[in-house]
Amino acid sequence: MAKTPFIHADFLLATKQARALYHDFAADEPIYDYHCHLPPDLIAKNHQFADLQELWLGGDHYKWRAMRTNGANERFCTGDATPREKFQAWAETVPHTLRNPLYHWTHLELKAYFGVTELLDGKSAERIWKKANALLPKRRVHDLINMSKVAVVCTTDDPADSLTHHEAIAKNPGKLKAKVYPAYRPDKALAVGNPAGFNVWVNKLAATAGTEIKKFDDLLGALKKRHDDFHAIGCRVSDHGLESALSEPCTHAQAKMIFDAVRGGRAATPEEAVRFGSYLMLEIGKWNAARGWVLQLHLGALRNNNARLLGKLGPDTGFDSIGDFPQAAALSRYLNTLDSTDQLPRTIIYNNNPIDNYVFGTMIGNFQDGSVAGKMQFGSGWWFLDQKEGMEWQMNALSNLGLLSRFIGMITDSRSFVSYPRHEYFRRTLCNLLGADMAAGLIPNDLKLVGPMVKNICFANARDYFGLQLAPEFSK
Repeated sequence: MAKTPFIHADFLLATKQARALYHDFAADEPIYDYHCHLPPDLIAKNHQFADLQELWLGGDHYKWRAMRTNGANERFCTGDATPREKFQAWAETVPHTLRNPLYHWTHLELKAYFGVTELLDGKSAERIWKKANALLPKRRVHDLINMSKVAVVCTTDDPADSLTHHEAIAKNPGKLKAKVYPAYRPDKALAVGNPAGFNVWVNKLAATAGTEIKKFDDLLGALKKRHDDFHAIGCRVSDHGLESALSEPCTHAQAKMIFDAVRGGRAATPEEAVRFGSYLMLEIGKWNAARGWVLQLHLGALRNNNARLLGKLGPDTGFDSIGDFPQAAALSRYLNTLDSTDQLPRTIIYNNNPIDNYVFGTMIGNFQDGSVAGKMQFGSGWWFLDQKEGMEWQMNALSNLGLLSRFIGMITDSRSFVSYPRHEYFRRTLCNLLGADMAAGLIPNDLKLVGPMVKNICFANARDYFGLQLAPEFSK
């Protein structure tokens, strides 16, 4: 009798109700990827990956953290080892990732894109390397996105970045079925504690916006112009990565003084940086409300903890962690300030520290106003919480404190074109959670009641919430 592979049809689905929910209501739904870090230039040119290492390990700091923990030298992560050597180091690490979500993701991805059901380890590495690489000519970027049945991709784009790649995708999508849109990510506009970096960025913004930036009002004008440019190409989302919400009072005159000082080379104090950032975040929130955009707040990450390796390798290389920042008061002030003038846009708040799940779950209820179903969203388990347990924590908090039925579901939050099985992982987790409740009598054992809710969480809620233009096959 053949042995059942580790990743099989009923993976993670512990009850018959969970299996019915997944196979009948979740598995075939399209993916609405409203937050990711996929490079738009690779989408524009329909990039052909050279080998499995480039596709799978390049830029993946999740894997690098695990490899370092397993004793792999840095040359096998970000260094000069050959692609085959790097893949071997990862393969030898995989058996040591048991109970880490990387073990699940690795094998879900191998099965989804290469039909590999064999477990990856040091001994199977060569066979899997050869099989996957042989399929890569038919696994270009557009192929991978289409294979995953993706309807929408929202990349993450600095307002100082050119939109030429997005323009190229829109003009010549080729066989790509997904619509690809930028998301406006102006985090560098807040970095007034680092004058050298801030001023380089301001000069780049000025060049991209086609304007001079000498005064604070010039900065606001350039940011607004780029907001308009993003809107013209279809963007309807801004995205902000913050330790906590910024909501300290700041007048226009105070913001101007801080800007002038930083342009002159003086670093803003921490207190000035918070005030300056608060002013800009309120302005952007108002622009979003006026334009019907969604505001995304990713809160709670403590970034770049290892100064030595940050200097050697740069940011986004695997040295970030969960932060322990006060969230409630500042977040309440920020949302309330916008709401007080009826300028609070649809908003998604993502939490990176599970201790604050109930803070976030209750905060969104304070600003639901009946204008839009699920206007305020407690975003899906993010970064260190985008694994089975973290997603269950988030969904349990949302269920207890709000309406799970109005949840807009999972994000990919990845730089990898083969990370879409994270949506499958989420959907299996969602169905298992609800299926267990059905089996235990905690909710009705009625697929006609629970099934449509699952379908909505997987796709339709996000489709209706964002309202982005879709290809006809993904529309209502």
